[in-house]
Amino acid sequence: MAVASLLAPFGQVPVQAQARVEQVRQRVERQDPSNLTELRKEAERSAKELEDATKALEKRRADIAASEKALKGKLTALQELEGRLAVMRQPVSQMAELLYQQPLIAGGVVPFLSGSADEKTLRALSDANQIVAVRQQAVEQTSTLYKETERLAGEAQELRAGNLLTEAQLAAEVDTLRQRSDKIVKSLTAALVKLGIKIDKVGRAALGCNPLRAATADSYPNGLIPRGMLCPLQQKGFSLRADATIAFVSLNEAFRQRFGKAMCVTDAYRSLAEQQSVYYRRPGFAAVPGRSNHGLGLAVDLCGGVDRAGSVEFVWMEKNSKRYGWFHPSWAYSSPFEPWHWEYDPKIDSLL
Repeated sequence: MAVASLLAPFGQVPVQAQARVEQVRQRVERQDPSNLTELRKEAERSAKELEDATKALEKRRADIAASEKALKGKLTALQELEGRLAVMRQPVSQMAELLYQQPLIAGGVVPFLSGSADEKTLRALSDANQIVAVRQQAVEQTSTLYKETERLAGEAQELRAGNLLTEAQLAAEVDTLRQRSDKIVKSLTAALVKLGIKIDKVGRAALGCNPLRAATADSYPNGLIPRGMLCPLQQKGFSLRADATIAFVSLNEAFRQRFGKAMCVTDAYRSLAEQQSVYYRRPGFAAVPGRSNHGLGLAVDLCGGVDRAGSVEFVWMEKNSKRYGWFHPSWAYSSPFEPWHWEYDPKIDSLL
């Protein structure tokens, strides 16, 4: 098998990969969620699946790089074997040609059979026997090398086909999951808009409502999260990290059903400059700038009854907020006492 023949199938997607694509597509075709809470959960689940699949693809590509290195070694070995075969074929061919050019016995085999063969005839016969023996040995060695060549070619072919198949499968899964995630995010954004989230005319504000950006927001320092990474609340002028906003909107709708009004918000995300301003205006009632959960887009300050401990609204929040990932931190009960301060914890939300 020539080395060049191994290159032909490399650009073709195996049939098995196409079948795998269809299996993945069917697996992720879940029924579309029908309400905001389900949309939020599905968006976060889709984001996690996409993240895991992307990591698996990156790892597999690293494995493929190592595998390709081994493949190059096998192809080099094949080239060397083909060179050795060519060298071995040459003397065999030359010996055969010499035998035809110098016949064993000018008069045929009769002198040998009659016992009248001279020294020249016997020497010619001996040379012919030697040629046949050497030729047979060369044929055997050539056969062994051919088998080794076929074995290496098979391993190289299998290695390359396996690499192509696995990468095609993972890439198809990532693509399918990304499409699913994009679809859910669009549905989620539409649901948020319907519930009162204000999105600008060109849709830029909607980017901040993508749950995929929630983890990215962690990479920014406290109070320095770009506005484009934040998702607006229904309450005009306030925003949070994407996952916190989505959970808060769900909580807000439950609150509205119970009390006939939306929750009253006095503060949400605070930039570093805003944290410094609050810290100096309200000493003892604000965290040191750069350490507040407000600067992470994971906290709100509420009013409208929730800000009074023991009120119907406060008690309702204590009982129901964790269903949406929100809670009243233990320190806010006493040190200092801040019944209005509530925080979002993605870990709590993920357990629900």
